[in-house]
Amino acid sequence: MLYDLSLHMGYLYDAPATNARHIIRVLPLSLPDRQRLVAGSLTVSPTPGERSTFTDFFQHPASSVFVRASHERLDIRMKARVQVEAQPIAADLSPLLAKLPDELADCWSLDPGSPHHFFGTSPRIPQEPIIADYARGMAGEDRTVCQIATALCARVHKDFTYDPEATTVDTTPKQAFLLKRGVCQDFSHIMISALRSLGIPAGYVSGYLRTIPPPGKERLEGADAMHAWVRVWCGDAMGWIELDPTNNIAAGTDHIVVAYGRDYSDVAPVIGVLKSYGKQQTIQAVDVVPVG
Repeated sequence: MLYDLSLHMGYLYDAPATNARHIIRVLPLSLPDRQRLVAGSLTVSPTPGERSTFTDFFQHPASSVFVRASHERLDIRMKARVQVEAQPIAADLSPLLAKLPDELADCWSLDPGSPHHFFGTSPRIPQEPIIADYARGMAGEDRTVCQIATALCARVHKDFTYDPEATTVDTTPKQAFLLKRGVCQDFSHIMISALRSLGIPAGYVSGYLRTIPPPGKERLEGADAMHAWVRVWCGDAMGWIELDPTNNIAAGTDHIVVAYGRDYSDVAPVIGVLKSYGKQQTIQAVDVVPVG
């Protein structure tokens, strides 16, 4: 599938802001045999006095911008064309859970894609006994790692209600778990926490999801969204798979990857600091439009 993407993120401040430094990760990645960024651009208004690009540890390109002058609003706009390839249906070559530690021990790599980075706790995902108890029922001795991950994806989808008003970007996995409500970030964090409690390496995926309007309804401009889902290491032979607990599906051609990380803190679309006071309003609009 070939897509044209557009993103608008706007921040309106109660009081003018100054000395604002932000790191921005919103452009899709190019991934071998998965997706290709054909072209992309990123604009920031007001025009930054300083701007640079760098690649982080997980090999994601990011932009660092600095706006010194006073401003009441910050606008970030991204446009991109990306080609997403359909993935073949893979046979379940993952080991039984009891055999996974042996495969982890045989993995000596510490490169960005190594499962060792996604095995323990991370800044947004501490150990949570209540989530570990929830996961334990999925770990039957006769189940493979892939079967356990797929079952957990389905269970999170069944047990939790999508509610954008229930949580914020700072809600912890435990808080969302107790609420039984939240958004894709919450469901992904809960699923990752559950998998790691079983000894299964799991990470966070940030990206875009194409949404399809109901039959007979026109597609609304800006109705698509930034999205989050989960990647799971299923042993040496099978490698990484990606599952979307919000929708209980495997990531497919409607899922466009921006970044991989241990949790949201590694892949946040925009992070930064500024001088101001009061509150801010946030605007976000995304379009994912098939081409041809």
